[in-house]
Amino acid sequence: MIAKLKGLVDAIGEDSAIIDVNGIGYLVAGSGRTLGRLTTGQAVTLLIDTWVREESISLYGFLDAAERDWFRLLTTVQGVGAKVALAILTVATPEQLLQTIAAQDKTLLTRASGVGPKLAARLLSELKDKAGRVALGPFTAALAAAAPMPAAAGGMIEDAISALVNLGYKRLEAFEAVGQTAHELGDGTETSVLIRAALKRLGKEIAR
Repeated sequence: MIAKLKGLVDAIGEDSAIIDVNGIGYLVAGSGRTLGRLTTGQAVTLLIDTWVREESISLYGFLDAAERDWFRLLTTVQGVGAKVALAILTVATPEQLLQTIAAQDKTLLTRASGVGPKLAARLLSELKDKAGRVALGPFTAALAAAAPMPAAAGGMIEDAISALVNLGYKRLEAFEAVGQTAHELGDGTETSVLIRAALKRLGKEIAR
């Protein structure tokens, strides 16, 4: 089983690259983000996820462990194969995926080729549960940090987010603004106060 390749970038295609390791060329598929960071002729080290089937052996390459781990997590969702997982990683970084899942906002996911609204909704639902159960190292810590909210504020938070969405803000930006504001104001803050404070925060960010 191949877990890592270290060699020279021999060629770069639309969805894969050839890595020359001591004269042997390995065809490695990758996300557009990873392939865009490669340069023909330069040395590279790729972390590899190897898929073995009866008719073929496929190699998927990643420049960092975070992207590889997200690839593995994405492909646990029904309807998400390697191609779709790489498409998602092409449009979103691991950090953006964390925020997207925490906010339950499918907008970013639907930008990926092969991901429609139904699959995006399934991804958000299943990954939220799996991110909480599976030991993903920095992922779980980052997921908690992405939306620091008081423990008992769930309903109030959702009400405030919905209000901002109804005012025309994107769900992800509303989620981030409300989460940060709720963390600062603490438990017991009235929903109307939280909404006004979050709007003020959004106004400052937009003005920058």
